[in-house]
Amino acid sequence: MTEAVAADFLPILAAEAPRRSFVVSVHDVAPCTREASARIIEALQHAGVRTTSLLVVPNYHREGSATEDKNFVSWLRDLEARGYEIVIHGYFHERPRRAGERIKEKFMTRFYTQDEGEFFELDYDEAFARITRARDEFEAARLSPIGFVAPAWLLNHAGERAARDAGMQYTTRIDSVLDLLTGEREATRSLVYTTRSKWRRTLSLGWNAALARSLEMRELARLSIHPPDFEAPKIWDQILQFIQRFARTRNATTYRDWIGRQRTNREAT
Repeated sequence: MTEAVAADFLPILAAEAPRRSFVVSVHDVAPCTREASARIIEALQHAGVRTTSLLVVPNYHREGSATEDKNFVSWLRDLEARGYEIVIHGYFHERPRRAGERIKEKFMTRFYTQDEGEFFELDYDEAFARITRARDEFEAARLSPIGFVAPAWLLNHAGERAARDAGMQYTTRIDSVLDLLTGEREATRSLVYTTRSKWRRTLSLGWNAALARSLEMRELARLSIHPPDFEAPKIWDQILQFIQRFARTRNATTYRDWIGRQRTNREAT
């Protein structure tokens, strides 16, 4: 094959190569964050991402039931009808501090996440009760969640079992996506930021730049966005850069649709 023929042939190979996927998830969606979440969704649309997984908190920090806010529910229904995915994201999204906590517990629930590791150590019964309560409230509001993601991805084995028994079809952790029906686990670490201080923001930018390169060969890339990210210019600029990079070789999708395609592909082989 001459160099000229090879040069002509390479674009054909590139066009026939199957495109991989990336999921952008918007976290902590609730009535009190609706305005910020809407701005993020609009900015993502302008960047070419027209479908995301929306992680909705049923009763964010015990401020009131999300599904009792009719305008908020109507907004979510409209997004769901347009191909966005509604995901149950904890129940209260908070974990009260306790006396006598060990160093590991303090690190995971205070330093790693700011008192929001709700499912970090819940027993099965309480985890099951909160997930089923959220499921029933969302379904009564005519929303159709099939996924459950614990705040800060801190989900123990009891919570995972509770999510499965509550009829959830998948869950995610920071380093993986788990199909709760088949047991298939996809190892893929999510890009995520912390904005609580300048040093955290700086560290996030460097860490995610390196992590994004390591995701190049993964079937699924993940980008998790929290409302404060939009207000940090350098972080938002990097998020848009990642979206541009992913869009060259990947299709934007939701966890729900990605899980569905993986099942179909396995059944076909």
